[in-house]
Amino acid sequence: MLEASRAEIAKEIPEDVRGLRRVWRAIYLFVDTMIVEPIATTFRFLHLVIIFVPVIGTMPLIWLGKRQKNRDNERSGTLWWYSFLVRSMERAGPAFIKLGQWAASRSDIFPQEMCNTMSSLHSNAPAHSLKYTKQTIVKAFDGRPFEEIFDEFEEKPLGVGAIAQVYKAKLKPEYTTPGDTDLEPQHRNISQRMRKNVDMLVKSTPQRTPSSYVAIKVLHPKVERMVRRDLRIMGIFAAVLNAIPTMEWLSLPDEVEQFGEMMRLQLDLRIESANLIMFRKKFKDRTTAWFPFPYAEHSTRQVLVEEFAQGIPLAAFLEDGGGVFQQEIADEGLDAFLHMLLIDNFVHADLHPGNIMVRFYRPEQIDLSLGRQKQSDSPAHSTDVTEQVLQQLRPHRHHPSAWKAELEKIDKEGYRPQLIFIDTGLVTALNATNRQNFLDLFKAVAEFDGYRAGHLMVARCRQPDAVIDEEVFALKMQHLVLGVKSRTFALGSIKIGDVLNDVLGMVRAHHVRMEGDFVNVVISILLLEGIGRSLDPNLDLFKSALPILRQLGVQGGGTSLLKSVREGDTSMLKVWVGLEIRKYLQASAEQVESCVKYDQLSPNI
Repeated sequence: MLEASRAEIAKEIPEDVRGLRRVWRAIYLFVDTMIVEPIATTFRFLHLVIIFVPVIGTMPLIWLGKRQKNRDNERSGTLWWYSFLVRSMERAGPAFIKLGQWAASRSDIFPQEMCNTMSSLHSNAPAHSLKYTKQTIVKAFDGRPFEEIFDEFEEKPLGVGAIAQVYKAKLKPEYTTPGDTDLEPQHRNISQRMRKNVDMLVKSTPQRTPSSYVAIKVLHPKVERMVRRDLRIMGIFAAVLNAIPTMEWLSLPDEVEQFGEMMRLQLDLRIESANLIMFRKKFKDRTTAWFPFPYAEHSTRQVLVEEFAQGIPLAAFLEDGGGVFQQEIADEGLDAFLHMLLIDNFVHADLHPGNIMVRFYRPEQIDLSLGRQKQSDSPAHSTDVTEQVLQQLRPHRHHPSAWKAELEKIDKEGYRPQLIFIDTGLVTALNATNRQNFLDLFKAVAEFDGYRAGHLMVARCRQPDAVIDEEVFALKMQHLVLGVKSRTFALGSIKIGDVLNDVLGMVRAHHVRMEGDFVNVVISILLLEGIGRSLDPNLDLFKSALPILRQLGVQGGGTSLLKSVREGDTSMLKVWVGLEIRKYLQASAEQVESCVKYDQLSPNI
């Protein structure tokens, strides 16, 4: 999809253009490429110089001030400079805002406190005009008049980002989907209904209630050109900095190239639509976690039309508490992520509380009918209860006690929570080489051989020659892994985020340059565990991974555990068996504790 997107914007003369039109097109491309773009890029460069020269000039301040123990032992001058850098990047425009947000996830390169400061970056971009929005949407709907597309359209954007802004609207009936038509069969036979009934008995399944309300994302005008100019300027600076001794380990030109790939993915909204379709297919047989329906036929480079995610941001539950649902929400989020990582190799790469919504639903009823039955999922036959529940909750925001009381009431009324993931423009899918590196590293850690894991990380990093003290790095990895091994049966108390943070700190200190996709997976684990533990302090990542490992053990194909064992790789099998043993030992310990607590071992007669 990305290659097709690149070919589409390549400045070439189509073969079918002939005569004077071809000459005129050639002149236009020459003037635009050789004159207009260089001049515009030069002016953009001067603008950036004005913004960032003060940042460079104030760098000596990082050595001033007292060290703040609660801020990663950084000096107060350093913390001020980080904040000044963030404010300057906000003024520099969309590419630099996205660069800062990307840098916030690369704690393998940059200091942790700098990453924390970068994570607060937000866009101050003004909203583009409603006239431009309407023109772009009309073009996406093949020239239909704007009034014939929507029953309702909120003219004030729901949000304005660095590269796009989002509106809420209600499509006219002829444009709405009659349900999950991309996933649900027109008829279900007896075996399909039996399988669905079993799923519903084991775990409540949400009723799919289609909505005619949509979210419409529209790119800002000329944002592609501005980003391309900024990327060219970044590439020049990266090449200059890379020539400085001791800086080559950062491989800045490669990082700029990777960042450019990320930006190009976000500048074609059809890619986000395609990602939604892929996620929906992968999650169609799974419960609760869900993705909005994309209207792919009306999505273009500049416009994305998708089902409106009716819900409350997960951030509200982190702030006010999850009440009776906190463990369920944490488990659902972690289960969805582990499926993405271990089963699908297709991971949402921008998982933060703002991109996860929580809605409530009534579980489906068991289907006891015989024979084939046609689905009736049209809006006319469905009642959307989501807004009703949200109206009950909204008045209690920022009042934790009332919020939790209302959640308990909703629980008694029979509603269950459902997670909806949005903003799927960025995904991580490890290629064959990176996936093999990931599995080899996993195997070494599973066998508690941290020393070999350390050497593997060095051998397969981008620049092994630039690594400082490879032997010391490997010994530190061994020490870290042995610390985990010593607490094998108390893994619930181990914060995987702390372990991975230690690994990223060692990677940064010893200049071990890992692949960006690998780091994205690590950062996603950090974010998800942090979110999960905010809701449920007793969250056990390994316990949550056990059902996924069982699924890996029975599914066919290249990821089958049985195939791996036949090929001599028993690392995943060892983890699976170890977790099963730990589960039964923990259950036995809990039973003994219960017997002692309630005097059941030697009861008084």
